Amino acid sequence: MHPNIQFPQSFLEAMAKIMPDTLHMDDFIAACQRPLRKSIRVNTLKISVDDFLKLAHNKQWQLSPVPWCETGFWIEADETLVPLGNTAEHMAGLFYIQEASSMMPVSALFSDTNETPSYRCVLDVAAAPGSKTTQMASLMDNEGVLVANEFSASRVKVLHANIERCGVRNAALTNFDGRIFGGWLPEQFDAILLDAPCSGEGTIRKDPDAMKNWSPESVISIADTQKDLIESAFQSLKVGGTLVYSTCTLSQEENQQVCWHLKNTYGDAVSFEPLNDLFPEANKALTEDGFLHIFPQVYDCEGFFVAKLRKHAAVTTPEVKKRLGKFPFAKATKKVSQDIAQQLESSLGIVLPEHSTLWIRDNDVWLFPDALEEMLGEVRFSRMGIKIAETHKKGYRWQHQVATALASWNIDHSVELNTEQAREWYMGRDIRPDDLSGKGEVIVCYDKNVIGLGKWVGNRIKNGLPRELVRDKNLF
Repeated sequence: MHPNIQFPQSFLEAMAKIMPDTLHMDDFIAACQRPLRKSIRVNTLKISVDDFLKLAHNKQWQLSPVPWCETGFWIEADETLVPLGNTAEHMAGLFYIQEASSMMPVSALFSDTNETPSYRCVLDVAAAPGSKTTQMASLMDNEGVLVANEFSASRVKVLHANIERCGVRNAALTNFDGRIFGGWLPEQFDAILLDAPCSGEGTIRKDPDAMKNWSPESVISIADTQKDLIESAFQSLKVGGTLVYSTCTLSQEENQQVCWHLKNTYGDAVSFEPLNDLFPEANKALTEDGFLHIFPQVYDCEGFFVAKLRKHAAVTTPEVKKRLGKFPFAKATKKVSQDIAQQLESSLGIVLPEHSTLWIRDNDVWLFPDALEEMLGEVRFSRMGIKIAETHKKGYRWQHQVATALASWNIDHSVELNTEQAREWYMGRDIRPDDLSGKGEVIVCYDKNVIGLGKWVGNRIKNGLPRELVRDKNLF
């Protein structure tokens, strides 16, 4: 618990002014001083919810459904020996540890079930560490293209590691200030999530220092950036498209006023979509504009804000001069594509997915989602799709993401590790399965879940786990 959390007096006064009459300041402070309930989201790219519920029962994990996310659960688990993040199920990408309230923006973006199939092109403006990106990828079922942008170069690595772990193959990563998209990719996206950088007033339950540098002046400064970001996101949205704006903060300056800034700027081109039907009891946090302004005591979660907006008309976008240089990839010929596909199926039993195309860069083979092609040459991507192979004299050397993003357990092309061997695997060590040997690459599994790709060297499997995924302690 965090009973000694100190709030700036000016913050408490600001909250008292905007808190609905149905809520009380004592309850707000008490909620902020309680630890957060731990929550997870099932990654349906790897496992169904029903199968995960059976797994959780066997693990003696107690799950309670999160009402605004069909794949979200609050979890009670004994973590005295192994933290949830070091369990085999987490490392295999079967679930993502995600705060319950942060599941809400993506649920809002995809809440119109009749529209979800038309989300061919989606943008996540501020994507790291990847909780919402991977949530969107699962709802898209790895179809279309999901552009995941992150301004901080160091956080792009974390974003990519989580995308890789969760088996996402339709993502294209960018590393830009989010304010560039309106000019560089105008009217490009069917749906956009702007989970904006904010003052983090709602996160104090998990971070007692969240308010350490808080001031009314910093709130205003951040709100100015948020207004720039929402304008750019709106410019990049197709007419008829959906934009969800969210923050993990509570001040109206960073929430309602940012949405109204967009409405006042673009008038009838903007409408607010009410979120009263997003989940049972959503009305408890509903504002008069149809937004969800969530104080932590309402649903016993982080403080959060979610607004859903729709674009009804084209708007003026900034003029930009593009100097991107030569695109370093070339589309694989039909003959080369067929050869790669045949060898992949023959060696690992993997069939390349539809709506994707092979591209070549030097000796590397990449798989891009087809929906990405219209953006190639329009903006610079730091990583696109998945790298599936490196060419060499005898054919192709398959890569880790072939296993994590394309493979499933297959008795003919995989090897099943025991618990001790799986620990060794995640620690980056080679494996010597009992009385087994083989040739070429092999899909490595634990508990019938794919955990990587190895290569037989006699009776030893050479470890192919990327360096950034190697763990060194406290494993399952």
